[in-house]
Amino acid sequence: MKILVTGANGLVGQRLCRLLASHNVEVVGTARGPARVAVDGLTYVSIDLTLPEQVTALMAVHKPDVVVNTASMTDVDGCEKAPWDAYLANAALPAQLAVLSKSMGFHLVHMSTDYVFDGANGPYGVDDVPNPRGVYAQTKYLGEQAVTALAGTWAIARTAVVFGWPAAGKNNFGQWLVSSFADKKGVKLFTDQFVSPSLALNVAGMVGELAERKLTGIWHTSGSTVVDRVTFGKALCEVFGFDAGLITPTTLAGLNLAAPRPPKSGLKVDKTNAGLTAKPLALTEALKLFHIEYRGVAP
Repeated sequence: MKILVTGANGLVGQRLCRLLASHNVEVVGTARGPARVAVDGLTYVSIDLTLPEQVTALMAVHKPDVVVNTASMTDVDGCEKAPWDAYLANAALPAQLAVLSKSMGFHLVHMSTDYVFDGANGPYGVDDVPNPRGVYAQTKYLGEQAVTALAGTWAIARTAVVFGWPAAGKNNFGQWLVSSFADKKGVKLFTDQFVSPSLALNVAGMVGELAERKLTGIWHTSGSTVVDRVTFGKALCEVFGFDAGLITPTTLAGLNLAAPRPPKSGLKVDKTNAGLTAKPLALTEALKLFHIEYRGVAP
């Protein structure tokens, strides 16, 4: 089996490439710029995924059995400032991959986000109807719609607040907290935004299983615990031995953010627990593995 991973330099993409290669899968990883992941069994190709001709040529050359699209513009506030860039990365790319999936016969696994929901009444199940707010959320939902309408066979893997160590070229929420606490810097965290924190290694395991088994439909591949951001920060402090007094509780309204955030979000993982061997991790277990990564023991 040959699996092509877009966004191979990203937080989930790197771990997914390593995981698939360890399963003796032929892996092609692609992103812009030099490879940040090196593993036996991986072929890396640098392309600009927002250029359709480069994407088409890549698929024609490598002829994958499965494509996993982890590539995305994830800077929520940045998407508000650069909506066209967000559209190209989050909507146009999955649409093109979906069309190619049907014409070339590969299975498409597309990664999405809990932000497709408005956060009025979470946590959300796979059958709940999205209502995105803001450019990031709207373009991600456009990507989902393109996949469901245009792909031959497909799966959508929604996740939320992905964290891991080391960071993959940019900060993630967990890494930012650890770096701040280690330097004894105070942080402001929301009391009124509820999320499903997701360890990148765990997400890669669930998404990789969707790819290898060519499973179809919508799946929630996040952590299993829904908490507010302050609770997440305090739980991290307990596992890492940091001072929770560095946390200052605040509210979404207390910060002048460019993009709206879904306040009562989080993802239900009942289907994933029932259907996958790789199970969503509870927060404490995920943070313990995160601490192992931080200490340099895990990849």
